[in-house]
Amino acid sequence: MGMWRSNLIAGIRALQKNRTYAFINIFGLAIGLAACIVLLLYVRYELTYDDWLKDADRTYQVQLIHTDPETGIRTIQQGSEGAAAAPLAKDFPQIEAAVRADSERPVFLRRGEPVFADMLAADPAFFQVISVPFLRGDPRHALDQANSLVMSRSEAIKQFGTDDVIGRTITRIVRGEKVELRVTGVFEDLPRHSHMNFGLVTRINPQDAADCSWGCVNGFVYLKLRPGASPDAITAGLPAWEKRNIPAVNVGGAMVSEGDAFDWRLVNVRDVHLSGATGDDPARPDNDRTTVATFGVVALLILGIAVANFVNLATARAGQRAREVALRKLAGAARAQLIRQFLGESLLIAGLAMLVALALAELSIPYIAAYLGTDLHLAYLGGDGILLPIIGLWLVVGLLGGLYPAFYLTRFQPGAILRSNRSAAEPPGTGRLRAVLVVAQFAVSIGLIICTLVVYAQIQFARSTDAGFRRDGIILVANMDRKQLATQSDAVIAEANRLPGVASAAGTGIWPASGQVLNASFQVPGRAKPITLGWYSVSPQFFDTLGIRLLAGRTLSPDRERDMMRLPLLRPEETRDAQAALVERGTNVVVNRLAAKQLGYDDPQAAIGKTVRVNTFGADMGLMPVTIVGVVEDSRFRSLREAVEPTVFYNGSYYSRLAVHYDSADPEAVRHELERLWKRVAADVPFEADYADAKVAEMYRVDRARGLSFAGFAGLAVAVACLGLFGLAAFTAERRTKEIGIRKVFGASIADIVRLLVWQFTKPVVVANLIAWPVAWWLMRSWLNQFDARIALTPGPFVLAGLIAFAIAIGTVAGHAIRVARTNPIHALRYE
Repeated sequence: MGMWRSNLIAGIRALQKNRTYAFINIFGLAIGLAACIVLLLYVRYELTYDDWLKDADRTYQVQLIHTDPETGIRTIQQGSEGAAAAPLAKDFPQIEAAVRADSERPVFLRRGEPVFADMLAADPAFFQVISVPFLRGDPRHALDQANSLVMSRSEAIKQFGTDDVIGRTITRIVRGEKVELRVTGVFEDLPRHSHMNFGLVTRINPQDAADCSWGCVNGFVYLKLRPGASPDAITAGLPAWEKRNIPAVNVGGAMVSEGDAFDWRLVNVRDVHLSGATGDDPARPDNDRTTVATFGVVALLILGIAVANFVNLATARAGQRAREVALRKLAGAARAQLIRQFLGESLLIAGLAMLVALALAELSIPYIAAYLGTDLHLAYLGGDGILLPIIGLWLVVGLLGGLYPAFYLTRFQPGAILRSNRSAAEPPGTGRLRAVLVVAQFAVSIGLIICTLVVYAQIQFARSTDAGFRRDGIILVANMDRKQLATQSDAVIAEANRLPGVASAAGTGIWPASGQVLNASFQVPGRAKPITLGWYSVSPQFFDTLGIRLLAGRTLSPDRERDMMRLPLLRPEETRDAQAALVERGTNVVVNRLAAKQLGYDDPQAAIGKTVRVNTFGADMGLMPVTIVGVVEDSRFRSLREAVEPTVFYNGSYYSRLAVHYDSADPEAVRHELERLWKRVAADVPFEADYADAKVAEMYRVDRARGLSFAGFAGLAVAVACLGLFGLAAFTAERRTKEIGIRKVFGASIADIVRLLVWQFTKPVVVANLIAWPVAWWLMRSWLNQFDARIALTPGPFVLAGLIAFAIAIGTVAGHAIRVARTNPIHALRYE
């Protein structure tokens, strides 16, 4: 114990003797350790989605894969056809249970006011597959009754002020009528690191599910496999399963099956978040393994830079302690004792740095978590505690910093050191080691700067590129497709057009930042197979309201009967008659440039007047002829990650959104007038409206947050590298004091001396650029390929990053160089 106490006191005195060295080492290492801890916490958070779920190892989501036959573009959705659940459970004995779940946004009465709520409509066995922890009620029977309602703890407290709510009722508005739902269960709130997000669950309406068969992506399908069953066997059997269960239909004389256009795959619930499949919940943004791995690599690189600094400064400082080592050996110190002393000092510095790092991490994590939309927290004990990894990291870093000086410096022979009258000495190869570490540090820093510049440029491009429609001055009012508005949509649009400050208003089934995907199969003359195109209902004013450019022909007109494809609200038997009449008559449509091209018309004008046939009411009703009367420019309503959708626009009966173009200087006043109009015509449907430019910005919020976080950590890496370079420059200038004095005596100017010292530290930057540029180019090319539209990977970011690195190196070293160069040669020659 006395020996360790002596070593500790000696280590503290060594730090006090050289405070600059102590500050640079401790603070630089602390920044690197803090950044590493925070990033690795984020990586762990992303990799542990849904691992809290009971039986997560045998719970799977069925995902839908669509490959566009024209472009070969492959898209994967977390959603699937609800019709797949029962046939999967029937044909594969490995499946213990299969359930459907469809997200809804019903209107509830809360304290007499209508409010929206996020809810799942699910099969009765839902909670036997998705085993969320129940607080009250029986999960096996909670959804037995048609009017059952299961709530999360927070929803129960929000509605009733307590979670003891079994048997209570809540009022739902369905088609303008009040329906009472009875609470049959309460479950614990879902943690944030889950791909699922629901607070209310009710039983699915069998009739609604039956109305939407193959070809209708209506929610999610989950499976629970039997213990020991392998999902690979099910995956291998899916092609044959498709042929057995999905009926082929006659489309224009060709027998077409939904299985021809789609494939399915099983993904474990713990992997859904990083599966690359598109979800429909903006509150639970998807991620991918490449992004998570990138953050992990950045964490290790920043730690590597900090450790490289630590080792560099440790070796530089150890070389100054040759006489101390010699005198201690003459006084009887054994080599093992000296090794323990150096390792103890290194562990002391690493320990102090770790304490500072943990303090920095504790302070920064709440802000970083809020910015990234995560639930990051730092715990030391328990299942997610990091105490043991922290201790391991401290030991590794401390030993790395102390091993080199401990084992090489203690090899010095006291006689040789004292005879030469040297206070400093370095083992062979120490200079090369430091040069390699400096090159590595700057290569990482330059690479991170390049990646930051490219990511920033792509995000700015995504937010500013021409999407083919007007972004500014657009208000989007949701819920136009509610039953209460089914017969009033035209009146609402007309009244909105008359409001002060409104330039134009239109109903639409597709809108900026839309998550809705609606497709239909089209039969083109001369082609054996139909093609799938987007099929969206819009009112005639849509194109003017959104500012979509007309390329050929005309847009839809309210004065032309064939431009209208309206179905009145009729009894089921009357509806089929009306559908048959529409199929017989046909309708006019407008297509975008890409749809015209896929239909076979490269020249937009050539498409005008051409007729194709669409399967819109089901194969048994026959194909409806549609005539192209206009071609408009392509519009990108979704993220730049997704390809432009070939789209057909028709004037149908229902719209999902009301799009309002305002020319008022006070958009909030226009929004207020729209709300007053809404409450007058649909008082029991809450008013919800967003600005289109805000919705578009929201599409890239997560990308922007991750990009700026990446930039912040890249800046930390550069700062740590600068601290290390500053310390090395100070030691180098001190070590070369005598050499500089001799050069000045022989006529070297201050500029010559500065140039000499600066060049010593800019050479590694040249080498670092040669290493960093090709690696960064490869990484950024792969990242940009995720986007359908992207910036060109030009030399600009690479050259700029190199110049920034040169400026940092020169600025860091120049101060020391100038100070030493101006020293009086007499003092320099008397240095030793």
